[in-house]
Amino acid sequence: MPDAPKFRRVLIKLSGEGLMGDREYGLDGVTLSRIAGEIRSVVDHGVQVCLVIGGGNIFRGVSGASKGMERTSADYMGMLATVINSLAMQNALERVGLQTRVQSAIPMAMICEPYIRRRAIRHMEKGRVVIFAAGTGNPFFTTDTAAALRAVEMNCDVLVKATQVDGVYSADPHKVKDAVRYDRLTFMDVLANELQVMDATAIALCRENDLPILVFNLHEGGAFAKVVAGDGRFTIIEEGN
Repeated sequence: MPDAPKFRRVLIKLSGEGLMGDREYGLDGVTLSRIAGEIRSVVDHGVQVCLVIGGGNIFRGVSGASKGMERTSADYMGMLATVINSLAMQNALERVGLQTRVQSAIPMAMICEPYIRRRAIRHMEKGRVVIFAAGTGNPFFTTDTAAALRAVEMNCDVLVKATQVDGVYSADPHKVKDAVRYDRLTFMDVLANELQVMDATAIALCRENDLPILVFNLHEGGAFAKVVAGDGRFTIIEEGN
């Protein structure tokens, strides 16, 4: 890590698509291993880490519903996809020597723990990485909202959102050549301008609880450690003065 960590406890939100690597679907072992190494470098410096992972690389509830599937069933399928990703990430983290626990909002006693807030906090205090699976356990809520909720419940210092670009832009920079990149935004900036960072429910929850959000590029080597130290390229979203 470039400098001493700026944050004591962080939640990192990973998209399911971020685990695909160059694939069009599913999981890429090399990508999982690289992300696990990034997390290991942060944990080694005494930072307590927890994760929420999306399921879009396997199944996305909203897109399933748009194709005629009943929304509640589609969302539950999406939650199960996040459990698959969480177990894959758990395996990758343990291969690099970290102790982990997966806690699911939908009880699955044979494969992981149920979500219990105090137990999760205790795991992190012991240096374990906790992966929160199955979203909030409720349909109609995204994994972005789940990440904001768990970050608040865990008393995290910051929510770190890993994306495909190095911060928040006015439009998708892969599609819009002159998209503007922001170094700093307020929660109201994000909501008023409908910036595609996280859904409005997640942004509102972070705003209500004064939880800053850092957005950085998942694919830049060492970026997670730099962000946790307050360095590197990222966009910070926090309450305005």
